[in-house]
Order: sequence, then C-alpha cells, then structure tokens
Amino acid sequence: MLLSYGEVEERWHDRLQGQSIRARNHLVGREVVCGVSSYRQLEEMMGERGVTVDHSTLNRWVIKYAPEIEKQFRRRQCALGRSWRLDETYVKSRGKWAYLYRAVDKEGHTIDFLLTPNRDRAAAEAFLRKAIRTQGLPEKITIDQSGSNTAAILHYNTMHKTTLLIRHSKYLNNLVEQDHRAVKRITRQMLGFKSFWSARCTIAGIETMHAIRKGQLLTAENESPTLAEQFYALAV
Repeated sequence: MLLSYGEVEERWHDRLQGQSIRARNHLVGREVVCGVSSYRQLEEMMGERGVTVDHSTLNRWVIKYAPEIEKQFRRRQCALGRSWRLDETYVKSRGKWAYLYRAVDKEGHTIDFLLTPNRDRAAAEAFLRKAIRTQGLPEKITIDQSGSNTAAILHYNTMHKTTLLIRHSKYLNNLVEQDHRAVKRITRQMLGFKSFWSARCTIAGIETMHAIRKGQLLTAENESPTLAEQFYALAV
C-alpha cells in the first residue's frame, strides 16, 4: 500500500536518525534536482531502498523544499562577476510556454533566473530587478538583439538613474545560451509542469544544483567537498 505524505515523513524520520531536520527534509529534493529524469523513476529508486512512496508525494516535497534550498544557497554563494550575459529560454507549463530568464557572468557562473508567463519588457525588467537585488549592479549586460531586453535595461537606467552598459553580441551571448542546456536537459524529461508554481519551485532546485556543480557555493579553504557534501552543508 502506498504511504500518505505524513506517513512518508514519519518513515524518513525513522530512517534518518542522527541527521538534522533540514537534511532530512531536503533529501528527496536533492535526488530530484540532481538529475533524476522523473518522479516515477525516483519512486522506483526509493522502492528499491525499501520505501514505498507515491510520485505525487515526491512532487509535493520538491515544491515545498526546493525554494528553501535556494534561499540557503543565496546566503553562501561566492562573489560573482560584474559583466553579465542575459537571455531567455522556455519551458512548458499546463500546455503553454512560459519563459525562463537567466543570466550568467563572463565565467559562466549563474547570476539569477526567473520564470515568467510572458516575454516582454515588463518580464525582462522584473528579472533585471530581481538579479540586481540579489547580486548588485553589474557594469555591463550583454544581450542578443532582443528589443524587450534592450527596452527593459534602458527603462531601468531611466527609472533608477543608473548607467548600465548594453552590449549586443550573439557571439558573446553563446555562453548563457549554452548554459541553458543543463537546465533544459532536466525540464525536457519532465514533459511539462502541471502548474506555473510547480514549475517555478522545481526550477529553483534545478538551478541551485546547477550552480553548486559550477563551484558557486563557498567552502572552507583547502577543502574539496563532494557535490553531496556541498548540498548537505546547506542544511546546517
């Protein structure tokens, strides 16, 4: 018989004695955002380890805990560059396309991301405000020939009296376009999200793990923790 959400929480509590509450809560989120292709696949993997849990329960866990993982990561990430590459890609939610705005610095490190239902100046500026709020002002932003992204940066400069330099270069922006692939590889296997909120939460986890893989989590000097060890550091 399949376990309920509460029963699974109890079972994991019993199986993970000695670990912190956050580590216990984040365990399944880690497995999903690390690249497991579907919740059904993860359901099978957990069954092999003696835990019978429905894939819908796993989905609820990821929606609940992935944003918490991202918050912890934000507090402990390394300093990023002031030259940004900004672009958008797309994912499917409830049968409709949603737009994932993303930016990386010139070293390829993730600056920020934002999923929006629209692709226009307002959406691009919402992402720009979010990225600047979390990372500070960049010196310059490289984009392709997107009119909405150009308009968003110009409008931000006008409203905030800043002097963000805009650079149009598809060649230089290949860096962020290539970086999309790591995220799209996972979202594509999910065959779309059932809700916009589910998409936002899940992508937060995927993006966080992608950033950790790129070495963006601050670690102690002279230490080389594994990916799993870096992840669990977020639960301390």
